[in-house]
Amino acid sequence: MNKRKTYALKPSDKAKDERNPIVVLNQEDLKNKIYTIRGVQVILDRDLAELYSIETRALKQAVNRNKKRFPLDFMFILTENEVDIMVSQNVIPSRRHLGGAFPYVFTEQGIANLSSVLNSDKAIEINIQIMRAFVSMRKFISKNAEIFRRLDTVERKQLECQIKTDKNFEKVFEAIEDKEFVKKQGIFFDGQIFDAYNFVSDLIRSAKESIVLIDNFVDDSVLTLFLKRKDDVRVVIYTKTITKQLRLDLMKHNSQYPAVAIKEFKKSHDRFMIIDDKDAYHIGASLKDLGKK
Repeated sequence: MNKRKTYALKPSDKAKDERNPIVVLNQEDLKNKIYTIRGVQVILDRDLAELYSIETRALKQAVNRNKKRFPLDFMFILTENEVDIMVSQNVIPSRRHLGGAFPYVFTEQGIANLSSVLNSDKAIEINIQIMRAFVSMRKFISKNAEIFRRLDTVERKQLECQIKTDKNFEKVFEAIEDKEFVKKQGIFFDGQIFDAYNFVSDLIRSAKESIVLIDNFVDDSVLTLFLKRKDDVRVVIYTKTITKQLRLDLMKHNSQYPAVAIKEFKKSHDRFMIIDDKDAYHIGASLKDLGKK
């Protein structure tokens, strides 16, 4: 018969537990550490390790030594997409912060098993308080289930859109850093207004599916320039501030011509045009100032 493996605290740690009374945890703080992932309530490994006053690495080691006690409905590892969502919600500072390892998350049943695996009086006392937080959260969610369902649907769509946007920009900036520019280039000096205008016009005409413009200084002349694109070519403009005048220009434009989308984006100072999600052009001046700078 196999003996159950446990991860015991060192004698010095046990003595420390006996000298210091267990701190009563704030229930609201505990509730803030509970997240809903894959339809179940869970707590991250790093948050549990902090509550137990041990290292996250030690907690994972204890779990790995007792894998049979942690089936998927007790504990699972986050996927890449789930980590991206947690990062976008500022739950995790960044993927780099994880050091290449994806977090373990524990359901209520998995957390109950941790106290026996860790073999610590402190873990038992902490777990009792965590269980009470789970019960309180279940009651709250049950009373407000319909509201949460609606909010979750809206929030999920917003997060998916934000993650997709961030990933697209990461690809663009990586391509620029790696100098993976398209072959066609143009250098225009002050006064070569028509040459610069004609070059950008050709770029717009070359698009088959989509055009993305990152430019913090957009006006109605830029909207006019995009009328040169082929039918069914989508245009999205990212700019630092959408002024009342620009909003009015856009509304008037879209009421008569194929729609252009404009979104706020404050993370870029340079100008870029991306054709069909594959060809990136670094533009020295804003489109409205072609050939002037």
